Amino acid sequence: MLYKLTACLLITIFAATAAFAQTISVEGEVTHPLKLGAADISKMQRTEITAADRDGKPHRYSGVPVTTILQQAGVTLGAQLKGENMSKYLLVKSGDGYEVLFSLAELDSAFTDRVIILADQVDGQPLPDGKGPFRIVVPGEKKPARWIWEVTTMTVRFAKD
Repeated sequence: MLYKLTACLLITIFAATAAFAQTISVEGEVTHPLKLGAADISKMQRTEITAADRDGKPHRYSGVPVTTILQQAGVTLGAQLKGENMSKYLLVKSGDGYEVLFSLAELDSAFTDRVIILADQVDGQPLPDGKGPFRIVVPGEKKPARWIWEVTTMTVRFAKD
């Protein structure tokens, strides 16, 4: 009995520590590859959006605009996003292997008014287990299929034949 209790306690501590210590890699067609943890994310420009999740109810998400992270990594945005750079995209991966794709133009304020964020809070609380510590939130989409949770990697690439 004591063995099972100790094992459960250690697993709980390990899971909490792993979630807290999780980092996000920003790589690929970037000039400054990044490894960002919760402390790094908390120091960046933050924003809040209200959007309906799968439950259909509006929730207040707080986080960092994805473009802020990409700018820190030196990704081609703004005036440089033209010509062949228009074929660049962002591939976001989660811890369970799920992947979603965004063209860079979908993220850039020169092309859209929508702000896609890397959220770390919902309704004033940290994201719950199984959804965090980081989640992409895409306001205005009819289906939240690209609202990827447990984000681990952001990779910028060129689309090629």
